[in-house]
Amino acid sequence: MKLNVMSTIASLLSILFMTLHVTDDILRNQGGAAQGGVVNLIVVLILIVWLYGTLVLAERRSGYVIILVGSLLASGPGVLHMTGWGDVVVGEIAKSSGAFFVWVVVALGVTAIFSLILSARGLWSLQRGQPR
Repeated sequence: MKLNVMSTIASLLSILFMTLHVTDDILRNQGGAAQGGVVNLIVVLILIVWLYGTLVLAERRSGYVIILVGSLLASGPGVLHMTGWGDVVVGEIAKSSGAFFVWVVVALGVTAIFSLILSARGLWSLQRGQPR
């Protein structure tokens, strides 16, 4: 499978899992997300830019950079929840709502880090002048 196809698929999966994670945060009122306002608008704008970079700017340097930054941001929630940073620990939520949230956090972490690796590899191949 070509690098750009794998990168696009991994990035789209990361975007999907990120929207599920943000939805859960809004439903649980984490970080003031349920009050609405600027926080949710910023998240939506970031997801739009990430989606644009993934689909429209595929195989371009700017697309790989957008995917890299989006994937870096998306790998954060998994690390933060798994290490118990902040007020939300995965085990506590799993007791109340089941395994779906835990699965989303793990899947988000895996796809985001994989997408990060693929975008870095894509940038490296563009820098070396290899064919895309």
